[in-house]
Amino acid sequence: MTPHSFRPGLARPASWQRRVVAADRTRHRLPIAPVAPAADTGSHPLADDALSRALRQRGDEIAAAFDAIEPALRALGPLQFDTGFVAEAGALLQSRLGLAVGADLLTTDWAKPLDMRRLHAHCVLGTFCRLVARGFDRGLAALSDGESAEALIRRWGFHAIDLAPCADGRLAGVVDDILRVPPAVVAHRQSYAGAMFDVEAALQLWQAVELRRFREGRPNAAADATRYLKIGVYHFSSLEPRHQGCAAHGSDDALAASALLDRLQQFEQAVQHTHCAGDAVATLLVGVDTDTDAIRVHVPDATGTLRIERYLCNRQLYALTRPLTRGDAKDAIRDAVAASAGVPADDAATEGMRWLCGYLLKNNLGQVDAVRARHGQSYADRGHTERLIVVGDSIDDVQLRNLAFQAQMDTVEEGAADLDVGIRILRGLHAPRGLAVAVLVHFRYEPRIGGSLERARLRALRLRAAIEARHAELFVAGGLQVQAVVRAGDGSVLEPVEPLRVNGILEQRA
Repeated sequence: MTPHSFRPGLARPASWQRRVVAADRTRHRLPIAPVAPAADTGSHPLADDALSRALRQRGDEIAAAFDAIEPALRALGPLQFDTGFVAEAGALLQSRLGLAVGADLLTTDWAKPLDMRRLHAHCVLGTFCRLVARGFDRGLAALSDGESAEALIRRWGFHAIDLAPCADGRLAGVVDDILRVPPAVVAHRQSYAGAMFDVEAALQLWQAVELRRFREGRPNAAADATRYLKIGVYHFSSLEPRHQGCAAHGSDDALAASALLDRLQQFEQAVQHTHCAGDAVATLLVGVDTDTDAIRVHVPDATGTLRIERYLCNRQLYALTRPLTRGDAKDAIRDAVAASAGVPADDAATEGMRWLCGYLLKNNLGQVDAVRARHGQSYADRGHTERLIVVGDSIDDVQLRNLAFQAQMDTVEEGAADLDVGIRILRGLHAPRGLAVAVLVHFRYEPRIGGSLERARLRALRLRAAIEARHAELFVAGGLQVQAVVRAGDGSVLEPVEPLRVNGILEQRA
């Protein structure tokens, strides 16, 4: 079997695909030429209003938690030299922010006022950890038109999705909000500056999924004719393309897309060259317009080939399908995907991937509609407004646009470029306001493996120390605050890491 001869076995059509005669489909075939956005602001026929309301409510709760930090700290300023201030301030922060703040951060005298930069960073990091412990429901998109999305994706020929988005905070909601893919099918999500994922690390993640299929039959048996799907996600700005695009690629959209496509091809080649299993994986290139959350899907052709110049733009699809009925809008998306792939709408060889592309486009239309309903044609904040940086292992529990710059790394040496981009962005945001860059170092451990907790703690402390050393000037000046945490692989709370003894010597911070 060649890499592009895979034919998924589809037992029956997905619910979003309405069976129509060829003549009916032709009536709604979409042109690929650019068109102007729709002028109306009504709900799109494919908008999932219930899901959008739930995501909006969750997003408002997350945003409110962070927005409460500055007013609470401002309230402390006039009180900081009063008798009993430490206890009073601790109670105030507990009641307003739900955070327990140690006396070391609240003790003052007339010659040494509150270190507001350190206290603010502590509250930002503490709020993020509290929201992770809050345990938001991430199964909101588990159903697609009443059917299990997990079952649908399996039926389309895929058993796991591995997402590699850019670390940019405007993609912080890429799984739940932008693509609206249930976490049950997302095997991995690793973010890198410019989406430039590590090919060897991605190969190891694929191997782990396939070994589990072979040994345990999870998520399905190794003999089942399904593939592992690697999706690379780059981003661009439709309104300010030269200034608000991907910083890692100099706001060059073509460079961002072509570099990521090259990395996806390297991953396919790695699987083929190391395991002779090129047909076991599929790749997909997706772009996100951070001004509107509309996606571009670079639909593979009949040979499975991706091209950066060939894609479907959901801003155009939104305008073109807005006047249609729900059923006709689904048909129009299906026809547009087939036209982009250059195959008939009933082509069996490409059916699974085409339906997957249609699923992502349909889901994202709901997000585009939600953004338009709340913000108009686009977000008002087109640039960065991130609160913190998360490095180490990924954290997806708390998703909100522009919440966190996420860069996955094991060491500073391998993630130096990602880290530097994140610190440059957040320093530019917060330094003018006298605030520090808050960095959360996070590593997972496996409780069933002896010594795993201790090793995770040590890795977290080493990475924390390396970050502080790399940006020593900023750290010594108080402009960088780093917190190390670990977490059990079962998704429990984030556990703060205290300094450990290494070779009998207590590790000290700079």
